[in-house]
Amino acid sequence: MTLEPLWNDGPLIAGHALVALAGIVLGGIQLALPKGTPFHRALGYVWMSAMAYVATSSFWIHNLQWFGPFSAIHLLSLLVLHTLVFSIVAARRGKIKAHRIAMIQLYVFGLILTGAFTLIPGRTMHAVVFGG
Repeated sequence: MTLEPLWNDGPLIAGHALVALAGIVLGGIQLALPKGTPFHRALGYVWMSAMAYVATSSFWIHNLQWFGPFSAIHLLSLLVLHTLVFSIVAARRGKIKAHRIAMIQLYVFGLILTGAFTLIPGRTMHAVVFGG
């Protein structure tokens, strides 16, 4: 494993990837620990901020271009931002089941599944993890 390919892609992509990796770790911790505690709420806001950064920063990354400068990844970013707002509103309204489902889906699809796609040969994270 080497971070050199990540640094070579510049600060935007490096920051995007590193915050996404932090989101994977923090999200895993969040899912494993007890819910409803002050720590859960505080870590949740940190995690949601990380997710908002990852989704928002993607709009300036145009490595895949399917629709002008954008791709399906950018549609996913819009969905992530919508889900973050939905989840906060749900939790504040006491709709904890809706909040929980949305957060789990966001973690699995928004980080784990999309993260797996970054490991495709030719992508930066493939070079980071597998070399080359």
